[in-house]
Amino acid sequence: MEKTTLIFVGIVACIVSFASATPGIATFYTSYVPSACFGNTPQGNMIAAAGDALWNNGAVCGKTFTVTCTGPRNPVPHPCTGKSVTVKIVDHCPGCQSTIDLSREAFAIIANPVAGIINIDYKQYA
Repeated sequence: MEKTTLIFVGIVACIVSFASATPGIATFYTSYVPSACFGNTPQGNMIAAAGDALWNNGAVCGKTFTVTCTGPRNPVPHPCTGKSVTVKIVDHCPGCQSTIDLSREAFAIIANPVAGIINIDYKQYA
């Protein structure tokens, strides 16, 4: 009986985890320093810039998000790799058409960079 309960709790936790993801749009950029959050201090390349909807006056600086490609936004067929990536918000992308502007390296993990823009699900990493 204990094993069944633990398995059930694990399944429910996974479902709740996936259900709490937020849909959005991702693009990519290639110039990482300076950044709005960390100035001239490099933060690696698994990073992203927050679009206006996510920025919240910089409150999102340093937060990490898990991002997954869910499909194309242009004629590039099947851009998604089926993987997810975890990125740290280091910058602001004012006026961007995307929710999250990923580093090129992070974008390439989840989608073919030729796509340029993709639909995503994202969730703040706990």
